[in-house]
Amino acid sequence: MVDKDYYKILGVDKNATREDIKKAYKTLAKKYHPDLNKSDPQASDKFKEVNEAASILADDKKRKQYDQYGSEGIKMGGAQGGFSNADYSEFMGGSFDFGDIFDRVFGGGFSEFGNGGGQRRNRRGSDLRFDMEIELEDAAFGAKKTIIIPRLERCTKCDGTGAASSSEMKRCGDCNGQGTIRETRRTPFGLFQTTSVCGTCHGSGTIIKEPCPLCDGEGRKEKSRKLEVNIPAGVEHGTRLRITGEGEAGERGAVPGDLYIVLHVKEHAVFRREGNDILVDAKISFVTAALGGSVEVPTLSGNATLKVPAGTQSHTVFRMRGKGIPNVEGFGKGDEHVRVIVEVPDKLSKKQKELLADFDKESGGKRKSFFGL
Repeated sequence: MVDKDYYKILGVDKNATREDIKKAYKTLAKKYHPDLNKSDPQASDKFKEVNEAASILADDKKRKQYDQYGSEGIKMGGAQGGFSNADYSEFMGGSFDFGDIFDRVFGGGFSEFGNGGGQRRNRRGSDLRFDMEIELEDAAFGAKKTIIIPRLERCTKCDGTGAASSSEMKRCGDCNGQGTIRETRRTPFGLFQTTSVCGTCHGSGTIIKEPCPLCDGEGRKEKSRKLEVNIPAGVEHGTRLRITGEGEAGERGAVPGDLYIVLHVKEHAVFRREGNDILVDAKISFVTAALGGSVEVPTLSGNATLKVPAGTQSHTVFRMRGKGIPNVEGFGKGDEHVRVIVEVPDKLSKKQKELLADFDKESGGKRKSFFGL
């Protein structure tokens, strides 16, 4: 089996620092990321190879074993932990930060006790979703809504640590604050290393001697939170508003999640919406349609006057500029489209019938057929 040269893969020399490796990794990961190189069918394999190389060289223990045994020796010894078969699907999205990928994959950062690497990070709080029904007028002009969200919040007594006091916390002695336990065994095939979550601190790296009496050591309590939500003018049905940090609290003081408000615009009794335009039907008398005149029509901001020219046919659509819904980004407004429906009276007095008969006679008594002949 071919022994891989991880230094050559990353383009660094054997004396490269961790910062040199990180810099080389970020450059190559961006170069070979499949989403940025869709035309290169080998980009995905190269991306994984770069990750594999960096995972070894960025870890002091793995790097030492690699320098001594080579890549195949690491695989036989288990120090690689199956990294070459890792799932990179979470890094294949359209939004990614290669510095963040490096830290997440290779254990960047420092623990609260000052020792670098290894320790499991407390999990970020969960995101929450709230579905809100709003009126068309709220979507058009914006609104403020008050909602109540049940969620896990950081315990106010222990500030999320889960301990009765700071003196009641200590670094886990079994894993030395790392959150994981590594065991190395020597076999006829070389060194075999396994990594598992510390059973004493359950991966947190700390031991709580006396739990907080308010949250029973959880660091979080379930509460109901009242929030005021600002709905911007111009939102559409299905718009998702993100409120950063208003999700559930994270574990042991970790950052909270976000709250997502999903808007559902209710159907309106009068108006229909198409993009930023609104549509409405307005009934007019056949006298107004024939002679012309002015009619009052509803708009989102109240009634407005529409001038109807003489000879208007039923179902003619008129446009009222700027009477629609504003663009959510603040660029102009849509229009209101008014479709006039000519009403034909179903009951006529004797005098009205005589007048219509005279009108028909005056018009020559000519009526067009269905085909206009």
